[in-house]
Amino acid sequence: MTAAVDVDVAVVGAGFAGIGLGIRLARRRQESFVLLERAHGVGGTWRDNRYPGVACDVPSHLYSFSFRPKPDWSRVFAPGAEIHEYLRDSARDEGLDPHLRLGTEMQRARWDGARWRIATSSGTYRARVLVVAAGRLSEPRIPEIPGLSGFDGPVFHSARWDGAAALAGKRVGVVGTGASAAQIVPALAGTAEHLVVFQRTPPWVVPRGDRAYTPAERRAFALDPAAERALREELFDEAEGAIGARRRVRPDIDRLRERALAHLAEQVPDEGLRARLRPEYEIGCKRIVISDDLYPALGRDDVTLEPSALHHVEKSTAVAASGAHHPLDALVLATGFWTTRLPFAQRIEGRHGLLADRWADGMTAHASTAVHGFPNMFVLNGPNASLGHNSAVYMIEAQIDHVLGALDHLGAGPGAPLEVTAEAEEAYTREIDAMSADTVWLQGGCRSWYLDETSGRLTLLWPGTARSFRARNGTFDPRPYGQPPLPAAPAGGA
Repeated sequence: MTAAVDVDVAVVGAGFAGIGLGIRLARRRQESFVLLERAHGVGGTWRDNRYPGVACDVPSHLYSFSFRPKPDWSRVFAPGAEIHEYLRDSARDEGLDPHLRLGTEMQRARWDGARWRIATSSGTYRARVLVVAAGRLSEPRIPEIPGLSGFDGPVFHSARWDGAAALAGKRVGVVGTGASAAQIVPALAGTAEHLVVFQRTPPWVVPRGDRAYTPAERRAFALDPAAERALREELFDEAEGAIGARRRVRPDIDRLRERALAHLAEQVPDEGLRARLRPEYEIGCKRIVISDDLYPALGRDDVTLEPSALHHVEKSTAVAASGAHHPLDALVLATGFWTTRLPFAQRIEGRHGLLADRWADGMTAHASTAVHGFPNMFVLNGPNASLGHNSAVYMIEAQIDHVLGALDHLGAGPGAPLEVTAEAEEAYTREIDAMSADTVWLQGGCRSWYLDETSGRLTLLWPGTARSFRARNGTFDPRPYGQPPLPAAPAGGA
């Protein structure tokens, strides 16, 4: 039997969060660490999502590490392949290759009283600290549709795109109208013989305003890093301004709604289609789609908007909840991910049992990062650590700072592990619930993937500004862990 490999830190996942933490660990050169990645390449969401039209909904210069800027982004909203290349280049150039364990899936992680024992598909690791960076958009959610498994043609999820499926000239169904579908539908419209889009609920859509950066702009950013930083700050401040609408502040939410309705009226002249595309819930309650080409695609003669869900499948016919029958050659499931019931929680065992059981009534974590009963474990991009209005990368960086502060507190010795108290976690959860109570996510008249299915709590998003998240959680405070604060540095320096 092969002996377990001992490391200071084991990081599960090599997407934005895992690579970002890996870079910071590699630069500080204080801890031994591994990045455990089940796939055979880095990139997470941007490795997995290869569907036609895939791109980011956050401006490129904001959707990148502040400590590793990229001055030559090709467009205002980068294509998915370019983001994936950025992450691959970041991992390679920052020296993460020796730390990467690709094709290594975490099968079980168990706290043994002193360290985490992590069983993987490629051996066992013993780590003083476990950081879960598996993300919330990694496990496709496949709906339970009667007859789906017996469909005559190819069926695949948007995050598991089948490049071998020849869709040109075929009758294709797209199930869903969320962010992924809004990019897939325009890309397939005109290529497929006919496209049927199954819409359970219409999304709110606002203009995208994407364009290519000119060669002169890209050269200017490369020659003047301060200009690139200024653009990033401008984009950040603009995004932060959107939180008022999510808090249902007037006139902020009215302006956002009017902008979306004007976009709908301008791009959809057909009154009947426009009525089917107007949401009945408040704007922002579900994820807002950012697109300039979804509405024109849905207005094409070779595209049918089916204003109901896919109910069941009969061989090569998709039957909608409305009773309409649609003969199809292929089905694309743009049906989202398991976001509030994260599958990795079934594989992590703390002092009192599985993380999945600890989260049975919804995900919680102190500082959106640490869970009582799971010593020396930190979760990146987990409970209430996402945003509905700004860049996830900013949030990830704040959590990385929190984890690095915890590592500093642990120090090099064999001291007691860090475990957040139950009282601290409960107090933080009450704080989140109070902040969420009057937001559009809870008061907007919809059920979304931001909310826990059992409790109805907002467990995915931080219900405030990105800046407030960093101020609240970006610095490690040992007191909620039952630890004394670190001594202040001597006045006047060394």
